[in-house]
Amino acid sequence: MQRLLKQRCLEQRTQRDAAQRTRVRRIVTRRAGVHCEVDGRWLLNFCSNDYLGLSQHPALLAALHTATSSGGIASHLVCGQAAEHAALEHALADWQQLPRALLFGSGYVANLAVLQALLGQGDVCVQDKLNHASLIDGARLAGCAFKRYPHNDVAAAVRQLATCTEGARLLATDGVFSMDGDVAPLHALATAARQHDALLYVDEAHAAGVLGEAGRGSAAAAGLGADDAPLRLITFGKALGSVGAAVVGDADLIEHLLQTARGGIYTTAMPPAQAAATQAAVALVQGAEGEALRQRLHENIAQFRAGAAQLGLPLLPSSTAIQPLLIGDDAEALARARALEAQGYWVTAIRPPTVPDGSARLRITLSALHTQQQIAGLLDALAPA
Repeated sequence: MQRLLKQRCLEQRTQRDAAQRTRVRRIVTRRAGVHCEVDGRWLLNFCSNDYLGLSQHPALLAALHTATSSGGIASHLVCGQAAEHAALEHALADWQQLPRALLFGSGYVANLAVLQALLGQGDVCVQDKLNHASLIDGARLAGCAFKRYPHNDVAAAVRQLATCTEGARLLATDGVFSMDGDVAPLHALATAARQHDALLYVDEAHAAGVLGEAGRGSAAAAGLGADDAPLRLITFGKALGSVGAAVVGDADLIEHLLQTARGGIYTTAMPPAQAAATQAAVALVQGAEGEALRQRLHENIAQFRAGAAQLGLPLLPSSTAIQPLLIGDDAEALARARALEAQGYWVTAIRPPTVPDGSARLRITLSALHTQQQIAGLLDALAPA
């Protein structure tokens, strides 16, 4: 059996290599703003999710150094819930204007935990086909009926919700889609969920901090209240510049997750120092500095899209920091990423199975820290495409 498994792994590796779909990790030894030393060479980073540039902000670094503990010592329910954790949960709930928050180690774990805790046999989970892998895996592991509708097709979502005549219904969607950069039609989805007595769950990973008033996310930007979207995932590893996640929303649902969500019960709590740093980020995004950073980010997005349009570059329709340049062929996407790197720009080629077959792309991401000159330089480098 061991020999069979190893042979299977080797065969799949050969297939990935032949299809130009082998994933490679790059070693980053130093960071300085939007510059990174990658494998010994300094590059201008256009592939990070650090949309507001908070990961190196002095306030976050100071919070890390003043916390009472550097590591987690147990699960939250055993003896791992520190004062920093409690303060962060309160700060998140206040920021999101929702009753309660519950911390998790990562957004991936949180999505698995939520769907498994809320759904089971006889229930249905309806999802956008381009949702993040964690939402898809969570529904599969929950044991419920799992239905997926074409991307942003609200009418198809309504039809799938209507097929469930018994059991609970949950409608889950990314707020901002991580590989396309577009925003879900949340107002229409909330109406569909209300009409079919379904709970709307919004993954705000790429929206929290950058969309909506005070950066509350895509649900807030769509004008949704606590009753419209009772549960939302806030991840800390994107615009908040930290690590970890929280589910924020209805108090009774959050209490149920605390009592039953395996991804929260049976794992060590995040380091209190990290919780303190995240709380500093939450305070920043709500203040004047956060508003200024969001304004700068949106100006950078507008500059890039205007320049790309002048060059005739086939960008996908996105108003967010995620600006995908559609290439199509896997090998060609890799070649163009290497060509950009030769000119000093780090842009990642995204290939299947992360995106559908035939839709390999350069996933260009913008930050509030990019300057106009740096964006113009990237456009010049992209011009031959």
